[in-house]
Amino acid sequence: MSTPPESTEPPVSSAPEPSLARQALTVPNILSLLRLAGVPVFLWLLLGPKEDGWALALLIFSALTDWLDGKLARWLNQMSRLGQLLDPAADRLYIIATLVAFLFRDIIPWWVVAPLLLREAVVGVAVLVLRRNGFAPPEVTYIGKGATFVLMYAFPFLLVTQGGSTLAEIARPIGYAFTTWGAVLYVWSGALYVIQTARALAGDRVDRGAVPSS
Repeated sequence: MSTPPESTEPPVSSAPEPSLARQALTVPNILSLLRLAGVPVFLWLLLGPKEDGWALALLIFSALTDWLDGKLARWLNQMSRLGQLLDPAADRLYIIATLVAFLFRDIIPWWVVAPLLLREAVVGVAVLVLRRNGFAPPEVTYIGKGATFVLMYAFPFLLVTQGGSTLAEIARPIGYAFTTWGAVLYVWSGALYVIQTARALAGDRVDRGAVPSS
């Protein structure tokens, strides 16, 4: 019996993932790190000297870099595991910081803030449960991305509504509409993450309890 010829194709070698330091020095991740560094500054501007103009500029910068870092990661082929962690972390921190600051400033009422912060707590617990059972974090949905996008553009309009100027009157209905739309999508996306978590855990129980057929 003849033996099959050996394959002439070279073995596929998986390149080792760059270190965290090298990943952090890519352009997209530098933008994400700048966004993260801006969170405490943003909170201080809103709650300390109440420099709404500078806070608004920083919020707009955050929204723009949120869009830009993903585009650059794909254009420059600089997608990394660190970037996948930094980008949503920066988004969530800005959303939480803005909600807390707006609540203290009476810009939005507690009954709008409460379900959004509860959503963050529930998703955080879901992530911890998944990691404890050996799963990756829930897959980001388009609804979740859309909700973050809408809220990040609602917040600047809400800041502009402060005061009695004509610009504030124009911005008020736009800000309220974006906030309502974004809040509904944000809570909905949180429910989807919980469903993903429940399905993953249920499938894992089935796999562990399965008995191989003889």
